[in-house]
Amino acid sequence: MRPYLTGFGNHFATEAVPGALPLGQNSPQAVPFGLYAEQFSGTAFTAPRGENRRTWFYRLRPSAGHGAFQPYEAPGWRTDGPPPSPNRLRWSPLNWPEGAVDFVDGMTAYAVSGDPATQTGVALYLYAATASMSGRAFFNADGEMLIVPQDGALRIVTECGVIEAAPLSVVLIPRGLKFRIELLNQRARGYVCENHGTAFRLPELGPIGANGLANPRDFETPAAAFEDDDTPHQLLQKFQGGLWTTTLAHSPFDVVAWHGNLAPFRYDLRRFNTINTVSFDHPDPSIFTVLTSPSETPGTANVDFVIFPPRWMVAEHTFRPPWFHRNIMSEFMGLLEGSYDAKGDGFAPGGASLHNSLNAHGPDRASHATAVQADLTPNKYEGTMAFMFESRFVLKPTQQALSLPGLQPDYDAGWSGFEKAKL
Repeated sequence: MRPYLTGFGNHFATEAVPGALPLGQNSPQAVPFGLYAEQFSGTAFTAPRGENRRTWFYRLRPSAGHGAFQPYEAPGWRTDGPPPSPNRLRWSPLNWPEGAVDFVDGMTAYAVSGDPATQTGVALYLYAATASMSGRAFFNADGEMLIVPQDGALRIVTECGVIEAAPLSVVLIPRGLKFRIELLNQRARGYVCENHGTAFRLPELGPIGANGLANPRDFETPAAAFEDDDTPHQLLQKFQGGLWTTTLAHSPFDVVAWHGNLAPFRYDLRRFNTINTVSFDHPDPSIFTVLTSPSETPGTANVDFVIFPPRWMVAEHTFRPPWFHRNIMSEFMGLLEGSYDAKGDGFAPGGASLHNSLNAHGPDRASHATAVQADLTPNKYEGTMAFMFESRFVLKPTQQALSLPGLQPDYDAGWSGFEKAKL
């Protein structure tokens, strides 16, 4: 059996044991092998067919078999903080934790907007882990999770199957889907966007036409795989901003077969088909959108996931890096490898920056001086991959992010020293 099924948003059908998947009926009276039919719904039952997301699981035991959840102390997930600030912020890479710390306990919330109760906005995190999750599983009832590895590869066990993801790939875990993250290296670090709003999907292409940007065929969903494990497992969930825990008598990854269109996926960022200018001027960064979570206002996103990949720059008579700008959208940036052409040495792989709505930013003085004097021959940006979570909502930095030792107090100094234009 192929380990992955390809195609964004398709209806998949997959079984780990031949004959486990019922044919012609979602939940027959007697499921093959005595499996239990369970529907996993990511949208309201009455959502339009094109928007409806649901998957049928056929598992060894019903998911409902557990006791009451109790609060779980996880300070890294806390999103409380002072009132939103207009100040521009930048962080050095998140420090590695001491001892054995897994993905859940290695999470640090950086910024938040909206409210999971009203299904708006996002929460943005960085994780740093030194151990695999063992004997425990996690699901997020507040939002889907876009995981962006930066250092170290992950093996992600889900109810739908197993996904392996290294840096320069991303993984989307649907809201409510159970998963476990194992490390394929000694440690792992990266970014997470917890999307409370409309599920991520491919952006419309408009005048670009039928092809370009991220292509549906490059999104990979796992084939069915299951664990028949009767040892106790801790089950954690995030619910309305807090973490809760209960105990299962077995592994929750006991789905033998499934079919539907609500499933996790992996996407290799190097497969992105970049669109760029071939004449003059610097296009808007929206041409680099991989995934979007639309809002109720057409053309304005709850959150966009945008990348700045290796690409040719060939514009003539043009300032090629991003220009100085003030954006109605709020921007949270990260760097996976290399350098970013509009930021100096302080923006390192594993670091982050936050520019909130309508507050001016752009290249620092050194980057500007280099760009205005550059030889405008065709130039290829290589060995780089930056990204941005861009939201219509103001992003409120958390208290713990503002208390991190990696917060750079001199970030504003990058825009000092510009000489006055001479008329």
